[in-house]
Amino acid sequence: MAAMTTSKKRKRELDDTQRVSFALSDQPATQLGPVLAKSVVPRPLANFPSVKPTKSTSFKCYKAPTQKPATDNEEMPFVEIPMLIAGETEAVDFYSSEETRRGSLGSRYLVGIHNKRTGITTLRAAPLHILTHEVKALKGLQPAAVSTLQRLEARAALGETFGTKKAKLAIRAQERNKVDVSAMEGVADHLQESILKNTSTLPSKEEAKANADSTRLVPQYDIDALNPNDIYPLHNMVPKPEWKALSISAYMSAGGGAERVALLPFKRSNWINDHLALAFTSPSPNKTTIKMLIYISTMIAFHKATFKDINKDAIQQKLSMVPSVVIDGLLSRFTETARGSMEARKTSEKGTMLLTHMFALCLHVDDFATDTSVLAADLSMEPAKVNTLFKSLGCKINKLTQSDLKRLGLPDSAGEIKRAILKTPLEFPNPRIRRRT
Repeated sequence: MAAMTTSKKRKRELDDTQRVSFALSDQPATQLGPVLAKSVVPRPLANFPSVKPTKSTSFKCYKAPTQKPATDNEEMPFVEIPMLIAGETEAVDFYSSEETRRGSLGSRYLVGIHNKRTGITTLRAAPLHILTHEVKALKGLQPAAVSTLQRLEARAALGETFGTKKAKLAIRAQERNKVDVSAMEGVADHLQESILKNTSTLPSKEEAKANADSTRLVPQYDIDALNPNDIYPLHNMVPKPEWKALSISAYMSAGGGAERVALLPFKRSNWINDHLALAFTSPSPNKTTIKMLIYISTMIAFHKATFKDINKDAIQQKLSMVPSVVIDGLLSRFTETARGSMEARKTSEKGTMLLTHMFALCLHVDDFATDTSVLAADLSMEPAKVNTLFKSLGCKINKLTQSDLKRLGLPDSAGEIKRAILKTPLEFPNPRIRRRT
C-alpha cells in the first residue's frame, strides 16, 4: 500500500509594498482641500440623492458671501468655509441644496488618498455637499396655481393613507363640518334662517381630545405609564449621543461649589446652583442627576443665546465648554430654516418645545414635584406662563401633602409652596371646545 503524503500550506507573508497604513494630512487646515476626479479646483465630498451627473461633468467651488472680514475667512479651516458647488450638463444644472448645512451637523467627513509606492493612505478633512438639480428646459415654466381647496384635499388624502388613528379622527371630524354648496342651490331664501337655527356640527369631546394629543408641544410621552419616571423617559429629552458626550469629571474633581458653578454653561440660575450644591452634599453624588443639571444649564444658556438672532458661531463661542454634538442637536431640534433661506430661526412652537423639554428634565431632578417660581425667576418669565407649560406636561399645580413631604424628605414649611406635581395616570388639560352661540 502506497504511503500517504501530506501537503503543508505556507501562509503568505505580506511584503512592505502590500502593507497599508494611515496618516493624517500635515497640510495646514486653511489650505485648499484635495482634488477629486479631473477637476482643477478643490472638490469637497458631494452627495447626489437623485439624478447623478456623468463622470465628465465638471464642477466649480464658489465661496459664499459672509459677514466676517476677508482676513477671518483666510484663517478659517477649509472645511468650515461657506461655499457652493455648481456644475452643468447640456440639459441639467447641479448646485448645493439647502440640506447641505443640516446634513453636516454632528458629523465629520474625511477623504483618503492612497500612495501605492509608500503604502500610506493620507486622510484630509473635507466638507459634505448635498446637491440638487434643475432641468434647464423647465426654468421658464411657471408652476400651475394650486387652490386652497386642492391643498386641503391633498392633505386629507395623505392623512387618510399615512396618518395615525388620532389624525384620521380629526380629518373625519373636519369632513363632517363641511357644507355641501351644491345641495344648497335653490334654497337661497331660506339660507339666513338656516344659519340662525343651525350651527355647524362641533367635534365630540373624544375627537377634540385626540386632535389635541396629536399636536401637543411636549416631549414624546407614554400615556399608559404606571410610574411618573416612565411618562417622559430621559432619552426622549436628551438623545443618547448627546448624553454620552457630556462629561462630569471636572465637576467631580472641583474643589468646592464656586468652582462647580464656574463650570456651568449658565451660571446665574438659582435653581441649578442650589440643586448642584445639594447633589454634592452626598458622599457619593448621583452622576445622572449631575448630568441632567448640566444639560438643563445648557438649555437655559441656549434659550438665552437664541432669543433674537441665531448665529451658530456666536453660540459655540458662548458655550465653549459644551460639546459640539450637543449644540448641533439643540440647533437641529429647536430651530428651523425657512424655505429659500440658509438662516436658522426659533419659532414660537420651537421655543415652547425647548421649554417643555427642559421642564420635563427638571421634574426628573425634583422627583416630579418642582417649585416653578424659582425657574420662572431664572428664565425671566411670568410664573403663570411657566405654570401653564407645566400643566401642558400633565402636571397639577398644588401644595404638597404630608405623604409627599415625607416621600421627598422636605420639612413641613415646604408644604406652603405650590409646586408642579406629575402623577400617574397621566392626564392632560381638557381642550377648550367652542360653545354654540
